[in-house]
Amino acid sequence: MTQTPQAYGLWSLVIVNSVLFIFFALSFFKPRTSLDWRAFGAFSAFIVALFTEMYGFPLTIYLLSGWLQTRFPGVDWLSHDAGHLLEMTIGWKANPHFGPFHILSFVFIGGGFWRISTAWSVLYRAQKEGVLASTGPYSRMRHPQYVGFVLVMFGFLLQWPTLLTLIMFPILVVTYWRLALAEEKAVLAEFGDAYRRYKAVTPAFLPRLGAPAAA
Repeated sequence: MTQTPQAYGLWSLVIVNSVLFIFFALSFFKPRTSLDWRAFGAFSAFIVALFTEMYGFPLTIYLLSGWLQTRFPGVDWLSHDAGHLLEMTIGWKANPHFGPFHILSFVFIGGGFWRISTAWSVLYRAQKEGVLASTGPYSRMRHPQYVGFVLVMFGFLLQWPTLLTLIMFPILVVTYWRLALAEEKAVLAEFGDAYRRYKAVTPAFLPRLGAPAAA
């Protein structure tokens, strides 16, 4: 395999892209509590791992290089475009940035950030007024912001899958589930029966069909 010049080792891009996406997510999420910061920290770790392999060191490509070169001998696996593994493995010949998985990834990433943003605005107003957040996206599910983070991470997996982020993804999903449980205990202690009634009719993560559209 011959390496395309400047395909990797671009650590300045690792730093710039990691910082940009983390601050972009921060502008949507605006963590306030310790649970919020733990959720945001887990997401940030995923982003750093992603961009480290995207522009820094292609660990996944190196570990799978023997199998990839044997299975797909016509691909320069150390070129930057080859990091779009899903496009490469289905034989996509055009620019991978216009491939089906890359385009679909933007749907999940954009949808995830939109969900985080709309949920935070409702939650912020509810916290400011001292009431339970149960409108907008919270009328469909109890934890829309955690769902938003999972959608964003899944979108990045479609766009640039790596062994490390594939390992991290289910761990982070479990982390968000545990954070959701801890958050529910705190909300239950604050709102009591009102939260019990809300919880009885509103699912945790999968949107409730027939609920009003998110604000």
